[in-house]
Parts: sequence; structure tokens; C-alpha cells
Amino acid sequence: MRARPRTIQIYLPNGDPRGIRVAELTTSIIRVVEVPRSMLPEFKQMPEAEQVALYFLFGNGEAQDSMVYIGQSGCVSKRLDTHNNNKDFWNKALVVVSMTNNLTQTHVQYLEWSSIRAAMEVGRYAVENGNAGTKPHTPAPLQADCEDIQDTARMLLATLGFPVFEPIAAQPSNGTPVELFFCTGGGIDGVGEYTAEGFVVLKGSKGRLATVASYGVANETMRAKLISSGVMQEEGGFLVFTKDHAFSSPSSASMALLGRTSNGWLDWKSADGKTLDDVKRKTT
Repeated sequence: MRARPRTIQIYLPNGDPRGIRVAELTTSIIRVVEVPRSMLPEFKQMPEAEQVALYFLFGNGEAQDSMVYIGQSGCVSKRLDTHNNNKDFWNKALVVVSMTNNLTQTHVQYLEWSSIRAAMEVGRYAVENGNAGTKPHTPAPLQADCEDIQDTARMLLATLGFPVFEPIAAQPSNGTPVELFFCTGGGIDGVGEYTAEGFVVLKGSKGRLATVASYGVANETMRAKLISSGVMQEEGGFLVFTKDHAFSSPSSASMALLGRTSNGWLDWKSADGKTLDDVKRKTT
């Protein structure tokens, strides 16, 4: 879908930017309420708490991997109470409701199924549901409405800092291909993209299996986490990326591949041999 300018309003019911936040597109009836777990009692006093809703629970697992649980309910506050007693990992609930209170169980059952499926496909978060289940029977007109609702929810969730449906790798825009960068040498074959979120190493990239003595504790810890979480796995004497993965900087990305300290601005190069620094930072 082509990106276009949008206006999003974020309301702070308690005046606290770290508290409950309510986000909505100014042209849509769909609203997303972000609820810190500690503020469930305050949320239960809001009219949205009694509505039919799609909801997302976000948090970290034992290995600090980002996790999400996706569900639906005819009375979302009661379901969140249950999860507050039975699920440990989450610290934020994101609740999708209609400002006109016209979502039905059929809407949210379809949205739950399609949201779990889309989140698994993107792979940013470990989906705690396990599987998407069976697609519910949904009449075509209602399914079309659900797809519009999910597109709005996608944008609002990402704006609030939870891009559960946003692809990690950059997407072609207006027919313009994505610009790729390469980190190679000694059998290493890394391919990546410089994006608004950092530097993304693409699935299938091959890195060095061993690390040098001067690699450093922080880098060893980072690499060990990538291996333990399955982002990188040993294959044919190399560490291979099993999925696209975003790093905070080009250097973190190249160090994960090379197994040594690295300046990613110099070690990532375009197809014609220019460094990332030359392409993205040099203005003359």
C-alpha cells in the first residue's frame, strides 16, 4: 500500500505521557488505547473497557525477546483481568476499539485470526499464541471492513511504538528498488539495508563462526543472544541469518557478521563499491 500523509491524534487522559495513551486517525472511527499493566484499574473506569475489542499484550520473554499475545473479547476489561492473573510476560496492553461501539464478535474473531497470521509472517515479535488457528467464516463485506480496521490499527500501533505488522526490511516505494549494501570477505556474505530503524541484515546472510579475542564482552553477548534466539544458526561452518534482523547501527550489524570489531559505515558497501558512509553521509 502506498504511504501517504496522515494526521494522528494522541490523547493523554491523565496528562502523563508514560500512562494511558489514546491514539486515533482524525478521519477514522478506530481508536487504540495503550494501557500500562499497572494502570488496569484506571482503564477499567474508561468506556472503552466494556467494549468488544481486539487487543495485544506486549512484553519480553525470559531471554528478553520481544513478545506479543493477540486476543479478542466481548468485554475487554474482564479478559485483561484474566491475563493479569495468568500471564507474566506482558507490561503493556494495546486495545483496538470502535469510537461508535459497532465492532461485533465476528469482526474481532476475524481480526484476531488475521492479526496473529500477519504478526507471525512479519516476525518482529515472538507470538505467544503459538498458531493463528482456523480462519473464521466472515461475509465478504464484513471482511473488507476488517481489513480497513486492521490497516488503521497497524498504523496506530506503530505510531505508539509497537510495529507488530511492519516489515523489518525496507519495502520498495513507487517502483524504486531497495538499495542494498554488502559485507563480504573470507567466505562472509552479508546483505543488508539502511532503514529508518537502523541497519537490517537480510535473511540468508552468512557470518564468521568464530570470533577474535579482542571482540569484547558486549559483542560476544550480542552474538550469543542472536544464536540462542535462533536469529543466527550454524550452517556449513558459518553463522547464517534465519530471518531479517534490525540492528541499532551499521557497525553492530557488521560486527555480528565479521566476529570482530568493525566500522559498519566503511565495511558495508554498495554494489558499485561505495561505502555506506559515502552513500548516506557524505553530502559533497
